[in-house]
Order: sequence, then C-alpha cells, then structure tokens
Amino acid sequence: MRVAVYFLFFLLIVGVAGMIWFRVAPTDVNRWHVSISDTESADHIFGVTRVMEGSPDKLDAFNGLFSLEPRTKILAGSVSTGHITYVTRSAFWGFPDYTTVQLVGDELRIFARLRFGRSDLGVNRARIDRVLSILEG
Repeated sequence: MRVAVYFLFFLLIVGVAGMIWFRVAPTDVNRWHVSISDTESADHIFGVTRVMEGSPDKLDAFNGLFSLEPRTKILAGSVSTGHITYVTRSAFWGFPDYTTVQLVGDELRIFARLRFGRSDLGVNRARIDRVLSILEG
C-alpha cells in the first residue's frame, strides 16, 4: 500500500512539473516564425497546412478571427508585414501550438503545428478549419 501511495505522489509531482515546464519553456521566435514553403494544403500528424487564395483584406480578417481563439496571442509579425505567428495553449496542460499565416503573392498560407509530442490529435486541423469556415462564410 505504501509503495502505491509513493508511486501516485511521484506521478503527481511529475505531472505538476510537466505543466509548469510546458507553460514556461522559452520560445525561440526564429524557430517558429518562419516562411511557409508549402504550396498545397495538407494534413500532417503534427499539424496542418492550408493554402488558398488570399489578399491583404483576407489576412486582416483571418487575424481578427484567429486572435479571438481562446488562449491565443501573437508571437511575432503583424498584418502589415503579411506574416504572423501565433501561439495557442491548451487549457489544462498549457501545450503550445504555433500557427503561422503568411500572404505570399495572391496566396494565403497557413501552417499550424505542435511543439511537444509526435501528434496533435487533429487539434490544429480542427482549429484552422473552424476559423476558415467562418472566414469563408
């Protein structure tokens, strides 16, 4: 019985330490705020890429909608530069997901991906597709 209690206490400590680490781990802006080279939409195990017709107005509208997503803030860039990277954190663990949106010519390119782990379990795809469905009306 005592071993089980110690084991549960150990798991609790590891869980709390993980929650703290995911929330305070430093972010290298140069690693996440990158140009998007993909030219076609694709679903990945670690995130999603969406490429569509774009314009400065569409980028501005996307920024307005995406900024309303819970626990989302701009990491780098701006609408005026045509290149923005956001960080969105999960509610409980605080896992960061990074979303970069870039206007390249007449294309709006979006790349959303996880930072920790091997699979985002479709969270980024759902988030991006939800915002795009509102954007495209």
